This record gives sequence, structure tokens and C-alpha cells, in this order.
Amino acid sequence: MKQVWLRVAALGTAALLLTAAYKRAEQASVMADAANAFLATLWTDQKAKATYPFEDDQRFDWHFIPKLRKGLSFGEMQPYQAKLATALMAAGLSQQGLIKAETIMSLDQVLLILEAGAGANRRDPDNYYITIFGTPAAKGTWGYRVEGHHLAQNFTIVDGKVSDSPSFFGSNPAEVRIGPRKGLRVLAQEDDSGYDMIEALDNSQKETAIVDKTALKDIITMASRKAALAGAPNGLAASKMNAAQFDKLLTIVDLYANNVAPQLAEQRMALARKQPKDATFFAWTGETQRGGPHYYRIQTPAFLIEMDCTQDKANHIHSVWRDYENDFGMDLLKSHYAASHQ
Repeated sequence: MKQVWLRVAALGTAALLLTAAYKRAEQASVMADAANAFLATLWTDQKAKATYPFEDDQRFDWHFIPKLRKGLSFGEMQPYQAKLATALMAAGLSQQGLIKAETIMSLDQVLLILEAGAGANRRDPDNYYITIFGTPAAKGTWGYRVEGHHLAQNFTIVDGKVSDSPSFFGSNPAEVRIGPRKGLRVLAQEDDSGYDMIEALDNSQKETAIVDKTALKDIITMASRKAALAGAPNGLAASKMNAAQFDKLLTIVDLYANNVAPQLAEQRMALARKQPKDATFFAWTGETQRGGPHYYRIQTPAFLIEMDCTQDKANHIHSVWRDYENDFGMDLLKSHYAASHQ
């Protein structure tokens, strides 16, 4: 009997360990652990800069241009604090997303050289900020942002569920053309997959997909607090594509989805698969010959992908994933408040 109880106890302990391991693997738990580890290293004045109440309007004040921001910059951190800030950034991103983010941050040094030091006050690879809203907890309501020039990742956690948008990646230059880093293209796949899509269409389909022969000057949604496009969706409907063409469209969606951590990427792709083909559109503006100014978007009832490469002689990329209902966790919060007031 004693041996039986020992086996039962052992099984119980194993179950608890598996449960604990599972909870640590949940994305909200990983994020909360990373945020609290970072916060625990901050001095009082640093913490005052890095943290805001969850309800503060600053949570929606995001952007991707080089400017001073609210939050704590990497340049204000000690090396060990910066490592934990990077760990917090990694908690929300995939391996490819983290590589892109870190490389984008490094491009400010390239710009500093290209501009011969003229932008020294704003071209700084450490001029990227961590801001935490509310109190991090796996089942709490809180959020965090990693933001700077050409990088803006917004995460909101509500009752253990995670919203991962707006999610912006940009690159200037899109291709480094001089110096020891010549040939570097941080967002090569975002650019090339758009060309692959437009080139896969026949002439009639291209006439529908190309909604303007002059490229838009930037992504339409910019740093808006709520993603919205004026008018009815336009471009080529996915229902008008053959199987190979639709696969190329999904390749673009998958690329953007997989910038975030695997569990979040699965959520994005699950959302994508639910979208009706006759309400999913691919639109293009600008030149279709590679290297010219161009813009594309994938628009569905639930989410929007935009990418443009027009500035600086078509060597400057902006790309974004927006969730119409759940940017900044608004849909999660709506469900949370509805449940708490029943």
C-alpha cells in the first residue's frame, strides 16, 4: 500500500510540474515573467519612465518615426537591463521577428554614416524604448510596447489572452548599397513576395489588382489608433485567383503572421483561414517592374497588411499588420468588460 501511495504521490508531483511547465509555455505567462524580470532591475527613476497605468492614453500613442518617446530607452539602461529588455521584446516575437527587430535597430548606425553625422541627434541604435502599461501578470490586464525608428510592436494581455497589433517593421535603407554591410535587405521577403504575387497574375487580373499606377506615398493607416480604410475594399478578390495564386497570397500572410511568437502566429493564421475569399483582396499601386516605387496591401474583413517602398528612390520600406477589431486588445477588453458586468 505504501508503494502505491508513493507512486500516486510521484504521479501527482509530475502532473504539477507538467502543469507549471505548461503555464510557463503560455504566451501571456512568458510575457509576464519577462516583464517582471526586467522591472525588477530598474531603479526608481527608471521605473517611473518605463511604466504607465494601463488606462493611460499613452498606450495608444504609437509611431515609427525617429522622435523622442515616452518610456525607457535602451540608451538609458545598464547592459544587464538592456539584455532583459531584449528578452521582453523576444517574448512577443518569433526568431525571424526578433532578427528583423534587432537588425532594424542597427540600421540607425548605417543612416548615421550615410548622412555623414547630420542626424546624430536622432540616428541612434539605442534610441528604442520599452514602455509597460499596468501590472504584468499572466492572467492580468496589462500591455507593453517596444518602439523606435521603424519598429513598433504593441502587445496587450487580457485574462491570459494576447493581442499583438499594431505590429510595424520598417527599413531604411531597404537595401544597404555601400559599405561593409552592402547587400543587406532586412525586409527582403516582404518586398519580394509582393512582387511574386503581382507577377503571378495574368493581364486581366493585374488590371483589377493595380488600383493606381502611381504608388501611394506611404501606408494608408500610418500610426492611426484605429485601422480603417475609406471606401469599399478594392483590388483583386482571392475568389478570382487560381490555387497557385492563392497560395502566393497565403505565403505573404504567413510571412507577416510569423513575425510574432509561434502561439500568436497560429492565432493570426487561424484568423486568416476564416476570411471568405470573396471578401479578401490584394491591391497594388505603382510600378510592377522590380526596383520602382510600389505599394501593396492584403485586406480582409478582420485584418489588414500594408507594405510600401516608395521613399528615398524606392529604397525605404514600411510594413504593418493591423487587426480591425483587436488592435491594442480592444476586442479582448470588450469581452472582458462584458463578462465582468454580467
